[in-house]
Amino acid sequence: MRNNNHRASPTTLCVTVNRVERRFGDVQVLRGVDLNVERGELAALYGPSGSGKTTLLNLIGALDRPTAGQIAFYGQDILRMNDRARTKLRRKSIGFIFQSSTLLPTYTAIENIDLALRLLKLNVFERSRRAKSALQAVGLSAWANHVPDELSGGQRQRVAIARALAMHPKLILADEPTSGLDTRLARRMLALFRSIAETQGTTFLIVSHDPMVIEYVDHAYDLFDGQLTPRLIVREETSQEEIPC
Repeated sequence: MRNNNHRASPTTLCVTVNRVERRFGDVQVLRGVDLNVERGELAALYGPSGSGKTTLLNLIGALDRPTAGQIAFYGQDILRMNDRARTKLRRKSIGFIFQSSTLLPTYTAIENIDLALRLLKLNVFERSRRAKSALQAVGLSAWANHVPDELSGGQRQRVAIARALAMHPKLILADEPTSGLDTRLARRMLALFRSIAETQGTTFLIVSHDPMVIEYVDHAYDLFDGQLTPRLIVREETSQEEIPC
């Protein structure tokens, strides 16, 4: 894993957040947040409920606009983009894993993934290949033809993870991706994120309350009172043995 004290060059920066503020009426949720995340890194955001973690994710994912500040995606100022360009960015370059799985109830697991892939205008053979590969990666090949009501909460969460991975985005924004998973499955998903980041250069920004997440990330931050501060990661040399090559 990378050294936590790094200076990223502009060409490798996936996400740049500069002095970002967000107010909702009289409530100021974010107060001058700065954040840089490099290509292929995993970063975790910690903080109490209501601290603004999901708000920050929505801003970076071009789902919302800040009250002040700048946000760039690989050097592109997303705040200067029109709505059509922002939509195209979300469809092609950013994957989302929400706290609720947001699966369509009448579609099977593989159909939910296929529907997302249609937005990329892929042919049916490539969509099928990606969907099957993603379900296999999260251990749900046998459940491909089951609708969400036939799946457990943890299985629905893994389908949502598979849907994001199948799109091969440059950035994945994950809001509590290990919630509803037992320790074994949570570790498997985090190790999968680690492997994809290292082999494909995908960047992961993970919002979590799970202390285990910090074992798998390059950088961690605490969001409190609208401000972001780095968290020191102390990792044993042997901890990386859990991450597959």
